[in-house]
Amino acid sequence: MVAMAATGDPADVCESEGGSGQQDSSSLEKIVDIDRYPLRDAGSPAWREVVRVARTGLAENGCCVLPGFIRPELHEVLRAEGEKLAPHAYYRVERVNAYNIPLDADLPAGHPGRIVFDRGNAFVARDLIPREALIQVLYTSSLFRRFLADCFELPALHEFADPLAGLCLNVVAPGMSHPWHFDTNEFTVSLLTQAPQSGGVFEYCPRIRSPRAENLDDVRAVLTSAGAHFVRDLELRPGDLQLFQGRFALHRVSPVTGDTQRHTAIFAYSDLPGMIGTAERSRQLFGRVLPDHLAAEYHAVRGDRLLD
Repeated sequence: MVAMAATGDPADVCESEGGSGQQDSSSLEKIVDIDRYPLRDAGSPAWREVVRVARTGLAENGCCVLPGFIRPELHEVLRAEGEKLAPHAYYRVERVNAYNIPLDADLPAGHPGRIVFDRGNAFVARDLIPREALIQVLYTSSLFRRFLADCFELPALHEFADPLAGLCLNVVAPGMSHPWHFDTNEFTVSLLTQAPQSGGVFEYCPRIRSPRAENLDDVRAVLTSAGAHFVRDLELRPGDLQLFQGRFALHRVSPVTGDTQRHTAIFAYSDLPGMIGTAERSRQLFGRVLPDHLAAEYHAVRGDRLLD
């Protein structure tokens, strides 16, 4: 992971933020189609079957989509909440590379990190998303987190402790895109809340790198349009839940066309407690850096040997 360990001991906070018991179950039942996805019945035959499907997709493709995860009657609520939040996104077209590291980083000639794109998507930070918003309720649910951990074959998952990046709304306006990149956190869960009129296709290259190998030639091939054989695309619909290993999969959202923005809730989790994104990444995505990011720079914890 390319995140930083927070100061203090946020593990207890991460574990206790979500709802628990009857209240958590009741809230989740109102949002999730629990007939298809029995999050309240851990270990039941239905639970095990859903988990099996998710694990198979992740093992084979580094990605899995659980269709119709959100109750259909709430799709309009999700869309309306996202539409209300979108104007609060940090909008700024930036020049970036696939690793989201400084463009003046000391890289050898021919390194794919020297290839630069315009990043035109925008993010609404977690501290701007109301606690009662459906995506916030879902993100903080301990039952939801337990289910995801089982899908990712982990003993536990923790909320990303970053006060801005743990949960955010990704906004891609017409004419804009989210260019090729790797995720900071290994385990990403997303939910499309508003589909664009056209364009905005999710494209990814599963396992194009590993925790100990950058595979620079393959990455450069994709970035220079010579590696089409690595690329897969995925049709996402509002209400579908996507589980993704974005730390090792190069991915992007192609340019959005038409008149409608593309909105996606991004839920970030970690298998380690207290993980916080870098100050540079926070500046890029949200236009601000908080004391948590600066403090965490002195307590870096790396879960891999990758550049970013």
